[in-house]
Amino acid sequence: MSARTVSVSTAPYDGHPLPVVLDSLAACGATHVEPAFIVGYTEPFDETAFAPAEADRYRRAIEASGLGCLVMSSHIDLGNTDAVDVFAGRMGFARDIGASIILTNAARRQHSAAFEENLAALLPLAEECDLIIALENPGDGSDNLFNLAADGVAMVERFASPRLRLNYDAANTASHRPTVDATTDAIAALPASAHMHLKDVRRTAEGWFFQPLGRGDIDMPRLFAALAHHRHLPVSLELPLRLHRGPDAQPIRQAAPVALETIEQAIATSLALIHQSLPTSAAR
Repeated sequence: MSARTVSVSTAPYDGHPLPVVLDSLAACGATHVEPAFIVGYTEPFDETAFAPAEADRYRRAIEASGLGCLVMSSHIDLGNTDAVDVFAGRMGFARDIGASIILTNAARRQHSAAFEENLAALLPLAEECDLIIALENPGDGSDNLFNLAADGVAMVERFASPRLRLNYDAANTASHRPTVDATTDAIAALPASAHMHLKDVRRTAEGWFFQPLGRGDIDMPRLFAALAHHRHLPVSLELPLRLHRGPDAQPIRQAAPVALETIEQAIATSLALIHQSLPTSAAR
């Protein structure tokens, strides 16, 4: 029986060079990296970042570090007028660096019709690229087509494609819909999920601040207990330590990158909890 794949996002390392990030992840005991391209979460980028030459450079860097790549984050609004062209380029990049799952947001409620059309056009391309598109619930408090688990599950059932699944993030729900029990909602999403983000967050008067797993407000023991029944569902540790969310749930990115030692301590602490709590996870 194969082990669950546990990836670690590059998001905690926002602002650090890629070779440093990959070497650090390997030193922390990670086996897989989740490249993160998320506007507002990471250094600014444009679509040239997904050119074939860049994919080749990224793939070679991953291979040199000894890590694998199963999943990539590349969030856009799939209801945008240019979403098919933009996301097609990112899907090609994900395929070329070795990923089999690509994460994105769904769309704002007002983009519902365009989202349906665009996703219908992207699913055949996902088949060609041998990728799963996994929709992630947002954390910014806006009205999205995927606000809560029931929205995402219904979407997956309606499209009825093996290429469309969910990537649920309980810490996003904590800020997106603060009155909802985020752990309960995460568990409800599991049957329709291809992947899950693991991160913890603590609410204060100044907003939401990301923490190593087990040190925030998410009921991690209950979430881990539910994940134990989904033995092969891959997960990724995502700790965007350079930012927090204000009281309005909007991301606020600090001016300087987080110190490498701080990042590595948070990752090591969190990975230890994951491997302790999910015994099917393979440690390095």
